[in-house]
Amino acid sequence: MNAHPMMFDEEDPYLARVRELAGSLPESAEKISHGRPAFYTKKVFAYFGGSLKVDGTWVQNPHSIVVLPDEDERHALLSDARVYVPAYLGPSGWIGVDLDDSTDWTEVAELIEESYRLTAPRSSNRPGVATTMTSTPQRPSSAV
Repeated sequence: MNAHPMMFDEEDPYLARVRELAGSLPESAEKISHGRPAFYTKKVFAYFGGSLKVDGTWVQNPHSIVVLPDEDERHALLSDARVYVPAYLGPSGWIGVDLDDSTDWTEVAELIEESYRLTAPRSSNRPGVATTMTSTPQRPSSAV
């Protein structure tokens, strides 16, 4: 018996897009954790949906992603009205980002990829594995 109720709709178009982005990363998989889709390699790198406690009441953010950004980027993102500090994971540096019809999916892909790189095993998160990352060209060696 599952202790947590399902907190998402399988037919949700936002979930479909998040699945597409997260599923494109090497060695990624999906599981249900605490009633929400969680995307992981050895560790979770993104959740679909989140919650926070406001004045003692749980507030659900069903159309959001919860990711672990770089510390410097986290501080900048927290000034955005779409961004919240999720329950439980927030103290460890995770953020939630609400999704809606005006969502910049390139930004979402970048946030998911960054979280992936920060949490994936070293064998998975080397430069060039993410779908939108660009690698730095190598300088040709000079003939001596």
